[in-house]
Amino acid sequence: MQNYKLTISYDGHAFEGFQTQNRPGCRTVQDELIKVVSKMAKTPVKIVGASRTDAGVHANGQVINFVFPFDLTERAMLMGINSQLPTDILVKNVEKVQLDFNARHSSHHKRYLYRVSTSKFVDPFKRFYTGHYFWRLDFDRIQAALPDLLGEHDFASFAAAGNQTATTVRRITKAELKSVSNDHELLFTFEGNAFLYNQIRIMVGVLLEIGNGTRPVHDIERLIQVKDRQQARFTAPASGLYLDKVYYESTN
Repeated sequence: MQNYKLTISYDGHAFEGFQTQNRPGCRTVQDELIKVVSKMAKTPVKIVGASRTDAGVHANGQVINFVFPFDLTERAMLMGINSQLPTDILVKNVEKVQLDFNARHSSHHKRYLYRVSTSKFVDPFKRFYTGHYFWRLDFDRIQAALPDLLGEHDFASFAAAGNQTATTVRRITKAELKSVSNDHELLFTFEGNAFLYNQIRIMVGVLLEIGNGTRPVHDIERLIQVKDRQQARFTAPASGLYLDKVYYESTN
């Protein structure tokens, strides 16, 4: 028995998320991986993912692991899986790890990106890969608001109704924004120990409203205090969100 850790990327727009949904006709990343790995193993194999990304969300650096019934080289595993996966999923790296490694529970930090297209009209080549926001934005207002997210806070105002975690307290260690002016895009980067259901998309929605002037610059401080999801309002589209990297103590 050998435990394998895989770093994968995927185009999420044709998936109903990462996690198996147990609904007829529902295509998920986890199901596609189970199909291929179980075929190679000639027995059902359980796939564990670091993050249960939602429908339409993409990944540059999702991490999975599975225990395989026999030992293959890392290269053989990489080539074997990639040769059978659909073209909207790619295994980027394979690593043999200890049997107690778990892609979800062993992680201590995650990094997400959010791409916002600021062009006046929806670019047909970006519609599945960015969130579109054509209202005027004040970049400096957003930059001034970002530090209010840093640190450990109760982010109840930024958790969608489907959130099932025991606590809404999370720690954010990075919240940055840069402008990609030649592409008419804004790129948000967030890092934290964990994130709530739809938390990043809600945070981006609040930041865009701050940038548009419909919220005070430091309204995030108030939202953290009131713990009321309804007051956060807008949720940015799934299409702009990317799981970029998952961090582990011994392997990253």
